[in-house]
Amino acid sequence: MDTAEQDKAWLEAARAAMEAEAEGIAMAARALDHQLVRAVRLILDHPGKVVVTGMGKSGHVARKVAATFCSTGTPSVFLHPAEAVHGDLGVYSPGDPTIMISKSGSTAELLRLVPTLREFRSPIIGILGSLASPLASEVDVVLNATVRREADPNNLAPTASAVVALALGDALAVALIVGRRVSAEEFGRLHPAGQLGANLRLAVRDVMHSGEEVAWAAPGDSLKDVVVAMTLRPLGAACVVDGGGRFLGLITDGDLRRALRAHDDIRPLDARQVMTSNPVSVAPEATLAEALRLMEDRPSQISVLPVVETPGGRCLGLVRLHDIYRSHAW
Repeated sequence: MDTAEQDKAWLEAARAAMEAEAEGIAMAARALDHQLVRAVRLILDHPGKVVVTGMGKSGHVARKVAATFCSTGTPSVFLHPAEAVHGDLGVYSPGDPTIMISKSGSTAELLRLVPTLREFRSPIIGILGSLASPLASEVDVVLNATVRREADPNNLAPTASAVVALALGDALAVALIVGRRVSAEEFGRLHPAGQLGANLRLAVRDVMHSGEEVAWAAPGDSLKDVVVAMTLRPLGAACVVDGGGRFLGLITDGDLRRALRAHDDIRPLDARQVMTSNPVSVAPEATLAEALRLMEDRPSQISVLPVVETPGGRCLGLVRLHDIYRSHAW
C-alpha cells in the first residue's frame, strides 16, 4: 500500500468511527421514552446527591457524568464499585439515587452492590448496553445505551458504546437543568474560576476600556489625527462621537487599510468618510458571554466592540476579544 492509499484508508477508518458513534447517539435519542422521565423524577424528588458508578471504561464515563451533574446544579459523586464495599459506601445518605453505567449489564462489581443499595433505599438508574442483562432486571429505571456495533474495525473496543452512555448521561443532566430551572446566572456561580465562569459572571463594564485609554475622534477629524490617536492608544479601533459623546461610528485597523487601498492621497479624508456607521455594539451591562457571541457568531468575526449605552447612544469605550479571554485571570 503506497502512502496515498494508506492516508485514504486512515481517513476512511476515522470517518467511519465517527459516523458509527453518531449513529449510536441518534439511535439512543430515538429510544428515549418514559424511562428518562422516571429517572428525572427520581432525582428531583430526592433532596440529596446522586451517586454515579461504573467499572473500567464505564467508570471513566461515570466520572464525567458525575462532574457534569455537579456543574449543572445536581450534587453528585463518583463511587468506584470495587472500593465501595471496602468502606466507600459511607458516601451514601439514605435514599440517594444511584446511576450504574455498564455496557454489558453484567458487571460483577455492580451486581454485588445491588443488595446493599437496597438496604440504603437507593433507587437505581441503569445506563445499560443490554436490556436483557442481569442488571437490567435489577434496576428501577433503564436508559437504553444499546449500539449496533462499536466504532473500531474489530467491533471490540468500547467506543460507540462509551460515547452513547456519555450522551445519555448528558441528556439526563440537561433534562435536570430544565427540571431545576437552572439559569445562566446560577450556572456561573457554579463556575467561579476559569474562562467559562468569567464570561457568565463578569459584565462588559468590568473589563472594557474607557476614558483616556480609548482613541476618540470627532467626525471632522483628519485621518492623520485618527491614525495618531490609534497609535497612541493601540486598542485596534477609534470611536467616532459627536460633541455630546453620542456614538456615530467606528474606525478599525481594517478600515484604515481599506482607505489606503482606495485612495492614493489620504490627506483630504476625515473620520466621517472612513468610519463604519452603525457597527455592531454592546451594552455595558451585557455579560462577557453575550459580547463573545456578538463577536464570533457572524460570517466574519470581529475582535473589538464599541460599548454603547441604551437608550441614549452614548459611547463609553471599547471591549476587545483579548479582554474577554484575559478576564479568567481575575
